[in-house]
Amino acid sequence: MEAADPVVAQLRAAGCVYAEDEARLLRGAADGEALRALVVRRVAGEPLEVLLGWAEVAGVRVRTAPGVFVPRRRSGLLVRLALEALAATPAPVVVDLCCGTGALGVAVAHHRPDADVHACDLDPAAVACAQRNLPRDRVHRGDLLDALPTDLRGRVDALVVNTPYVPSPALATMPPEAREHEPRLALDGGPDGLDLHRRVAEGAPPWLAPGGVLVLETSESQAEGSAGLLAAAGLRTELHRDEELDAVAVLARRT
Repeated sequence: MEAADPVVAQLRAAGCVYAEDEARLLRGAADGEALRALVVRRVAGEPLEVLLGWAEVAGVRVRTAPGVFVPRRRSGLLVRLALEALAATPAPVVVDLCCGTGALGVAVAHHRPDADVHACDLDPAAVACAQRNLPRDRVHRGDLLDALPTDLRGRVDALVVNTPYVPSPALATMPPEAREHEPRLALDGGPDGLDLHRRVAEGAPPWLAPGGVLVLETSESQAEGSAGLLAAAGLRTELHRDEELDAVAVLARRT
């Protein structure tokens, strides 16, 4: 794409690092006045994935919605770890906890169509979006594991978890497209970022099937703390890093 392209120029002037790629994607979504309107919204800071109406995780596209957490590419590590752990488990039960759009559940279901995938979130906007990506009766609204049907207790083969883990003081340093366009509920992990990790560690073990796994996204600086919480809950933990995705996760197994 030529540097003189006016869409690229506008995006680059607004600080979009991948202006050429974004211009190509926006042109694929609209043209004429509709394209110009999307460019104006992108320049104003709206997330690209919301403007396109989709995001991609682990090679799978999922629908997005305004005001709902945008799935990050790095969360593909959670999907990979869950799929590896489930390789020998027929018809596994999988839960996407704090699901947002339901992207992680969708990606697992895409690669394991035999899986019984559930998703849950506290935010009604997230639940509505996830119900567009997954069967409606498999998306539940509520506070963490309390949202799940009780008959799943002790039967979950993989609990895939991307709770908020940004420390409250660090929210002000996040990019504007996250800080201004995603709900605080989906970002704020409390004073040290681990408030939700503590609650998941306390509540998750009884929901896991024997040999079941919990796969939890975290950050490099919080990894040892996240793993320690899950180990203290009686789970056997492993830390995993993916440099290409810039991702860190804890895999914790019920033994």
